[in-house]
Amino acid sequence: MNHPRPQRPPFSRRAALAGLASAALAGATALSADASAASAGSNRRTVRFATFNASLNRGTQGALVADLSTPDNQQARNAAETIQRVDPDVLLINEFDHDEDGAAARLFLRNYLAVGQNGAKPVRYPFRFTAPVNTGVASGVDLDGKNGAVTTPGSDAYGQDAFGYGWFPGQYGMLVLSKYPIDVRAARTFQHFLWKDMPGNVMPPGYYSDAARAIFRLSSKSHWDLPVRLGPGPSSTVHFLVSHPTPPTFDGPEDRNGRRNHDEIRLWADYIGGRRRSAYLYDDKGVRGGLRPGARFVIAGDLNADPHDGDSYNKAVLQLLDHKAVNLPATPPAAAGGEEAARLQGGANTSHTGNPAYDTSDFNDNAPGNLRVDHVIPSHGLVPVGNGIFWPTSDDPLYRLVGGGTTVPTSDHRLVWQDVRLG
Repeated sequence: MNHPRPQRPPFSRRAALAGLASAALAGATALSADASAASAGSNRRTVRFATFNASLNRGTQGALVADLSTPDNQQARNAAETIQRVDPDVLLINEFDHDEDGAAARLFLRNYLAVGQNGAKPVRYPFRFTAPVNTGVASGVDLDGKNGAVTTPGSDAYGQDAFGYGWFPGQYGMLVLSKYPIDVRAARTFQHFLWKDMPGNVMPPGYYSDAARAIFRLSSKSHWDLPVRLGPGPSSTVHFLVSHPTPPTFDGPEDRNGRRNHDEIRLWADYIGGRRRSAYLYDDKGVRGGLRPGARFVIAGDLNADPHDGDSYNKAVLQLLDHKAVNLPATPPAAAGGEEAARLQGGANTSHTGNPAYDTSDFNDNAPGNLRVDHVIPSHGLVPVGNGIFWPTSDDPLYRLVGGGTTVPTSDHRLVWQDVRLG
């Protein structure tokens, strides 16, 4: 979840007792770790896909590059150690500020992931992808209808009128790291797809001006289809479908963010839904249509949508969890730390209907409580095997990475992974 302010408040009680759980760039550096999983990379019989909202966002442009320029930033060290402990093969990092030169990505790989943190083994990712996002990009239109078009970065008013909420271009961006080659030439991005061009969209009636509706981009960050080659030949390609929809809150009775979140999730549901259902879609190169029927995929991201609790519009994530093209594991990723946190924190958690073991985020105890918002969803043609959430309980030495009772040392989200085999 990215909040309508430049960065999260000082890591606070929100995770008290919290526990387990422009263009494309390719190349780079960064290898294995000790996640209780088998050996790394191509030596595994299975491939580990993961998503992690690492909260590596900052309040000013260039601040993340500055923080990562030395190996001493404690939050970045914690994020790197979390990744090293789980050792994903293909990883989406949400809330990683984007810069045009890719400097932040290179520095995180070199100064943090390639350095063993607190006894964890270094992890190296030879392949990476990042691209521009809509957060903090001025729309030139008064999107929130409050104060005219605000076009000078650095304020909440500017963020509300940007294509995606952000105080500067690239804030709350995305980064994909992989031990397997990413077919960058075949990658598709949907940063510029217009919300109005989705048939049957749920834009709030009467809320946006005609000028706003004409230019409003659907994706609050971007949607990327990244073909990952797990072996020789096209039959080994898995499409990594990643995004970070807006949180369905921080709005009014019109529910503009909840509705946008719903349709951001729907984009993937239509994209994997066959030729007729996806025919209206166009990517940033003007190529129309969705994923080829029968293609293997993994959908991943902080979708800001819980299937049971929270503020989602019309249980938005069920568009994916109930989709005929997906092949869900028998049991969702789970962690004892989520159960412990919900039990000890109480508050809104006591009224939730979802299983707290499946929670992936530790939010405010009064509202909305802890939620299952981070998802890794495999398709048919992939056999789901092990999975989990990095959320240690309070008696685990690694609990220091997720919360010590009064602070959030890393992020209010947990890393979630799903192992798959090619079927």
